[in-house]
Amino acid sequence: MKYSLCIITVLIFTILHSTAQNNYLGTWNVANIQYSFNKKTSLWAEGQLRSQKFVNDFFYHEIKTGINYKPNKSLSILVGIGQYNTYSLGGNFKSPVTAHEFRLWEQFTLVNNIGNLKLEHRYRIEQRWRNEEYRNRFRYRINPILPINNNKLENKTLFATLYDEIFISDKPGYFERNRFFAGLGYQFSKLITIQSGFIRQFDYSPSQSSTKDFLQTTLFIRLQHQNETTDLHPSSID
Repeated sequence: MKYSLCIITVLIFTILHSTAQNNYLGTWNVANIQYSFNKKTSLWAEGQLRSQKFVNDFFYHEIKTGINYKPNKSLSILVGIGQYNTYSLGGNFKSPVTAHEFRLWEQFTLVNNIGNLKLEHRYRIEQRWRNEEYRNRFRYRINPILPINNNKLENKTLFATLYDEIFISDKPGYFERNRFFAGLGYQFSKLITIQSGFIRQFDYSPSQSSTKDFLQTTLFIRLQHQNETTDLHPSSID
């Protein structure tokens, strides 16, 4: 466990150092709520706000919802729908809107345990209408989560988490983005979990590429019907 904490600490300080050299640290705020009808079926919704600077110059928001089905403990199938707006830079939600997007997607997630380590493989297919232009996108994310003070994710558990995700389009240039996250979380109860860490997002295009760092904080709220219980894997939908 001590080695895991050391690794996460080194990653965070590395990101902080490079952020101070290259650009402003933005904020990425997420609220995720899920209602489980039983062990297999749940409804979820998520909202996000992003800023170019620390809690200032908000330029992006999204809201999405959908349904998740888990035929077994290792597999979940999700269908989602969402709306995404990107605003002009230089202020808080400054007009005009530079990108308006409506999105549908289908997602398959495989979860397995290696000792105390919980490992998620997420595969997603997206149908995107962005500024009236249609395209598909394909995403893969690997996301390990390691409990620190308990053997598994349960009440009063501190955990380390990181992920890396790639984004591939069906149109030239095919590679769009890479997103890396490293952070810590705490599961207070079956109802509330909080996770915070740093994201480095690299966006690529043939004409111009860019890198942006964010401090991301996510609030997870899990509601359950009667006494139904589901395995928790604290991971934002997007």
